[in-house]
Amino acid sequence: MPSTPAARTALITGAAGGLGRAFALGFGARGYRVVAADVNLTGAQETAELVRAAGSDAVAVAADVTSLSSTQALAEKAAAFGGGSIEVVINNAAIYATVTRSPFEDIDMDEWDLVMNVNLKGPWLVTKAASPYLADGARVINLSSATVYSGSEQWMHYVASKGGVIAMTRVLAKELGRRNITVNAIAPGFTLTEASYGLMDNAENYGVDRGALKRASQPEDIVGAALFLAGTDSSYITGQTLVVDGGRQFI
Repeated sequence: MPSTPAARTALITGAAGGLGRAFALGFGARGYRVVAADVNLTGAQETAELVRAAGSDAVAVAADVTSLSSTQALAEKAAAFGGGSIEVVINNAAIYATVTRSPFEDIDMDEWDLVMNVNLKGPWLVTKAASPYLADGARVINLSSATVYSGSEQWMHYVASKGGVIAMTRVLAKELGRRNITVNAIAPGFTLTEASYGLMDNAENYGVDRGALKRASQPEDIVGAALFLAGTDSSYITGQTLVVDGGRQFI
């Protein structure tokens, strides 16, 4: 069985801002020790400071999720911070706002490789590095995207990378299930983060008319899903993808 929440450690990648920072604050508020990892160390340190200011323990770690050596060092530091084990891994780091929208014929090959390296190879490497330290009953949560189901045009490399995350989640669920570890994915819809506001004007109204719930998604909506998947009430759920988009996609 998982240890009590007060003794659990959550490793969160892409924690310098956006959803990653929201995850860090949300898990910290539930008493988790938080490892805020990001290639942007300054942003990760700011996140860790916010978690500590709210009353929970946190540490910032510089990490490049596309590097085997960097992810191994990250896992070692996270486990040491957690007293030898890691209870929750949230693979959140991704390239999103800077991805160029263009027809599939015009996608730059270097950008294709970069998106795949960060968005798909990254969760694999982080999970691989963390695997030796994952506690009995640990939870791995991968961030996909509801764009996988809508087939968002002129964004093929991003959509394909997030579809790969779902496929990877299913394989990991089977392989890590032998160790009583669950692996699930969350597929958020368009969520109001700093990156989303930077993509367009009037972001708070984007797609609201297409949802069953007529409001924009807030980071807290996604954090709640992650807390559920990390908690005891989801102990028999694995290999699944939870779409959190206010009812824009029914699958």
